[in-house]
Amino acid sequence: MSSILRLFTGLPGAILVTSVIFLLLATVIQQRQDVVLSDDQAVQINVLRQLEDRVDQRAEDFQRPVLDQPPPPPPMVSDPSFRPSMDVAMGALPDFSATDVDIGTGFNPDRDAQPLVRIPPQYPSQCQRTARELETVVVEFDVTPEGSVINARVLDSTNACFNRAAMRAVERWRYAPRIIDGQAQPRFGVRTAIDFGMEE
Repeated sequence: MSSILRLFTGLPGAILVTSVIFLLLATVIQQRQDVVLSDDQAVQINVLRQLEDRVDQRAEDFQRPVLDQPPPPPPMVSDPSFRPSMDVAMGALPDFSATDVDIGTGFNPDRDAQPLVRIPPQYPSQCQRTARELETVVVEFDVTPEGSVINARVLDSTNACFNRAAMRAVERWRYAPRIIDGQAQPRFGVRTAIDFGMEE
């Protein structure tokens, strides 16, 4: 219904605008003046025109473009092996004989237990129904002189459903043992946080 209404209201307007434009163009055409070119103003357009050599042309009229100067050659190297100069200026060495200073060896063999193998825990499927997007279990354990994990225990957990999976993963970890005075020693109270995230 609205399209028929627009047709009846828009059609007379379109006819009126078209008539005004037609009358305006007819007036312009009737008032046009003929433009007459005189003979001296005649224009010749020749698309096949060719350049002709003139007798009065000189060689100096044709200049070659000036090119940039080439870069200078690389410097000459006197040593064919391209080795840098090994001349070293040696200064006087300080005399430590008058002082009793123990500067040590610079090597300390002692170290704390360091992880070698950390197998990530498996996400327990039975916990998926009650789990949040990220769950964390804080575990504490001891490391034997052989690098095995013992006495694993849960200190804190955001969801107790994940405690067993975290404990089973930690018990399979292996460590480089703690070294004191060159001897492997047990390391007590190692703490770590294990995160369980929802797989997308």
